[in-house]
Amino acid sequence: MASKAFAIVAGVGPGTGAACARRFAKAYPVVLMARNPDNYEGLVQEINKSGGKAIGISTDVSSVESVDAAFAKIKAEYKDAACAAAVFNASGRFARGPLLEMKVEDFVGSWDVSCKGALIFAQHALPLLLKHADDSSAKHPPTLIFTGATASVKANAQMSGFACAKFALRALSTSIAKEFAPKGVHVAHAVIDGVIDIPATKNWLKDQPHEAKIGADDIAESYWNLHTQSKRCFTNEIDIRPMYEKW
Repeated sequence: MASKAFAIVAGVGPGTGAACARRFAKAYPVVLMARNPDNYEGLVQEINKSGGKAIGISTDVSSVESVDAAFAKIKAEYKDAACAAAVFNASGRFARGPLLEMKVEDFVGSWDVSCKGALIFAQHALPLLLKHADDSSAKHPPTLIFTGATASVKANAQMSGFACAKFALRALSTSIAKEFAPKGVHVAHAVIDGVIDIPATKNWLKDQPHEAKIGADDIAESYWNLHTQSKRCFTNEIDIRPMYEKW
């Protein structure tokens, strides 16, 4: 376990979120956030039993009050420690359907998490990341990573709600990157372009080779590689896709 600094993963589930938690837990104590405690409780136990340190906090990232409470718990746990890395992996409601049939609440449901939630999370995480930027002994620059999707750059038919939210997340990430890079914070947006290989997608692409899906652990390793970049080499956006993905 490296420094006093810790890492945060918001939006922990069985795929990218869990993989990122395991990867960053090799170097830092980790805070796992998800609305449903079932998404992190087993993982917290796994990390703690394997020699790492993890805590889980039930958090609705679309709620200022909920995120306020979550970061108050972080402060109680880690006192004045800095945040070395923060991963925003939460995603809003996936509403797919004809535009004329889309309910406003479904459209807003995507935006509430993927954009509004990302803003709230960033506003809370950045002061702790800036504290890490001021630590001359820190091995890697503080890093804020946002998980995007194909919809971040390509809006397909019947995907207006999800695409608008992901487009907005990408714009938010770009703006934050331009504001905080001169202060030493590395901000990156990841376009996850393809199907992630998780239990929920077990029966997807069954006639395709293993390399037709993205490995969650591979995404986590890419995120770790972003974190280890020097201040002379910030990658602000990456595309991640499996070798057989058409794009």
